[in-house]
Amino acid sequence: MAALAPLDKAEFGFVRDLVEVSDSVLSKQVAALEEAGWVTVTKGRIERRPRTWLALTKEGREVYGRHLDALRAIAGGQALDTPT
Repeated sequence: MAALAPLDKAEFGFVRDLVEVSDSVLSKQVAALEEAGWVTVTKGRIERRPRTWLALTKEGREVYGRHLDALRAIAGGQALDTPT
């Protein structure tokens, strides 16, 4: 999510190399994020080579933003609102 947040979309290989995981590890994570509705996967070709692009959905960006807010609150020593 962090790798995709500043971008409109990113090629699968770029994300894989950035987060230093194998294709299979990233594929499993992307599948879970796609199922949650937080990432879209687009397949296509550049010349004859197949390519896969990843992008955060609007909901994915919102969820990621809330996650960052929670981390900032924790790091700042603030109490988080918890459901009762």
